[in-house]
Amino acid sequence: MPPGPSVALRMPMLSHFQMNFQAFYLLLLKVWTCICYMFKRQVRAFVQHQPVKYQMFPLSPVSRHRLSMVQRKTLVLDLDETLIHSHHDAMPRNSVKPGTPHDFTVKVTIDRHPVRFFVHKRPHVDLFLDIVSQWYDLVVFTASMEIYGAAVADKLDNGRNILRRRYYRQHCTPDFSSYTKDLSAICSDLNRIFIIDNSPGAYRCFPDNAIPITSWFCDPMDCSLLSLLPTLDALRFTNDVRSVLSRNLHRHHMW
Repeated sequence: MPPGPSVALRMPMLSHFQMNFQAFYLLLLKVWTCICYMFKRQVRAFVQHQPVKYQMFPLSPVSRHRLSMVQRKTLVLDLDETLIHSHHDAMPRNSVKPGTPHDFTVKVTIDRHPVRFFVHKRPHVDLFLDIVSQWYDLVVFTASMEIYGAAVADKLDNGRNILRRRYYRQHCTPDFSSYTKDLSAICSDLNRIFIIDNSPGAYRCFPDNAIPITSWFCDPMDCSLLSLLPTLDALRFTNDVRSVLSRNLHRHHMW
């Protein structure tokens, strides 16, 4: 039996109401997403721009004399998950929560395809680089492709000219499914070179010349770089960095 006139009239009205409600719901969802994005951005900016300091006192005469007796050392820095974290739209699984604001964008062409990387800086990385560049010669060593690594390093350097020396994937040694980094190719004197890297496999051959750091995936409260500053401050006075770093128990759990 066909529906009566009143029922037939109510059906398109109900459908129209549902369409309007769905459109209104989508609009509210977009507005809420925008509000959440702006709120997260403001919170992140507030956290990152707190007046964090590392008190650098003038060296005593004894410290200055000691520093003059040892050679200036080289600090090698990894990029991804050590100083920054990045992702792009084509990644099958995004490790960053939706709506998390990025710090800068890197546009590169890979295999003739334009790719945009959204880069997040580890908290306090700018302060960290400012300070350690006064103590050490800095070197970037990443297993990423040069076209990407160079662009990220340029952004981190930000015209300060502190990240001049750089090594990329072509300078790494393939090792099963990963890459190892030959520190002796950067400095033949292993007494005065060490690396900070989140991947133990990267310094597999140089465990006594490494400082481990946890992998970072956009935790705005992370303080790992700040926590390393006292150690790095003291390490510059040693004659052989391995005399200190060889005591890191992490090397027993590398493989």
